[in-house]
Amino acid sequence: MLQNTVYTVAILVAIFSINSCDTAKKPSFTGAEGEVKLITLDPGHFHAALVQKNMYPQVHPTVFVYAPEGNDLREHLARIESYNRRNDSPTWWKEEVYSDADFFAKMIAEKKGNVLITAGNNRKKTEYIKQAVDAGINVLADKPMAINADNFDLLRQAFVAAQQNNVLLYDIMTERFEIATVLQKEFSLLPDVFGVLEDGSPDRPSVTKESVHHFAKYVSGTALKRPAWFFDVEQQGEGIVDVTTHLVDLVQWECFPEQTLDYTKDIHIISAKRRATALSREQFRQVTGLSDWPAYLAKDIHNDSLHVYANGEINYRLKGKHAKIAVVWNYAAPEGTGDTHYSIMRGTKAHLVIRQGAEQHYKPTLYIEPLTNDAAFESTLNRQCAKIQAKYPDIELKKTEAGWEVQIPEKYRNGHEAHFGQVTERYLQYLIDGKLPEWETPNMIAKYYTTTQALKMAKDEN
Repeated sequence: MLQNTVYTVAILVAIFSINSCDTAKKPSFTGAEGEVKLITLDPGHFHAALVQKNMYPQVHPTVFVYAPEGNDLREHLARIESYNRRNDSPTWWKEEVYSDADFFAKMIAEKKGNVLITAGNNRKKTEYIKQAVDAGINVLADKPMAINADNFDLLRQAFVAAQQNNVLLYDIMTERFEIATVLQKEFSLLPDVFGVLEDGSPDRPSVTKESVHHFAKYVSGTALKRPAWFFDVEQQGEGIVDVTTHLVDLVQWECFPEQTLDYTKDIHIISAKRRATALSREQFRQVTGLSDWPAYLAKDIHNDSLHVYANGEINYRLKGKHAKIAVVWNYAAPEGTGDTHYSIMRGTKAHLVIRQGAEQHYKPTLYIEPLTNDAAFESTLNRQCAKIQAKYPDIELKKTEAGWEVQIPEKYRNGHEAHFGQVTERYLQYLIDGKLPEWETPNMIAKYYTTTQALKMAKDEN
């Protein structure tokens, strides 16, 4: 125990000391055309392709792909080709593929690119990340970067190695670009409207974020074919460490903007739960194209149904504020609907609530619900809203029974797929800057500590 404590302190000292230093090293990137050369590693998730839905002047059009031969690789290359062939703003990516069994060792040995994109099977992802940064390769990784406590320990080491080798390790947090969430954060920063975030309690958290997702869905206009391993929690990770990564990130990003979090002091997990979603053989066939279960899923088959621990809930305290996050996975959304998101931030003057149900036509919609709904608050809100409108023109307020709906023009609703390009553009700027914001690395560590420790607690209690 003492040895582990000393090791943890050593890593924290390394991370915080490197973050606080203005290094004398010259940034490796200048923003010149084509200077970023992408490597795509084992792209088993469609998120890998979404990074390439657009072109970027700084990124060379030739991308080096290292992956085992199989459906995952073929599906990825087909998506990239669809972007190249589309009529509206076609891309011109050229994929150079290496698909032998030693693909990862070959990638490290050849080192043809300088930025690694990884979005796929999560069983070895943390190991791949660590070895890539050890080799001096920048990494932009899809979530989750860690799916269990052992992965978390290795990820901490990877962050230290990345900073020592002057490369940037970053995860793709697309939800920071969803406009309703952006505006929820903006209004929470107006003390005359929001007040301050309540402390909350386990029964009434100060912040709650819940999302519902579906195994059957469409991506870039095409029915998504998921790999069979996606349904194996030992390869994909349980729901409590997967999509919850986004929700934990948003709690940190909104409630403590640009503040550095210390996972050894600031996080206390109160309770955690996990639950399985059952899929029939026919549902599995429809979403994977396979007529039978792979052998590695045998452990999860009960009464001829596949039970996937895709659902999770975490109740925890972050810097004294009570938070609750929950994720649910169903097979398919009812006709005309889709994934949904619910979020509430409880302020001492108003609550900021995002709803995404039938009443909102399944579009995330932000509501401001004051604790005291009177003329004085309305006057203050209208005056303070001008600050938001200066940053986001054409945002309007509509009176409701409980307060106000924030009316968001369609021009701001660019969709989940577009957010991958926005994250990539921000990361490219970080490469030019030669560093991440000082709070990003410790807060990524805090995020993955929260999810992996919650999984450990949930499994211990099951």
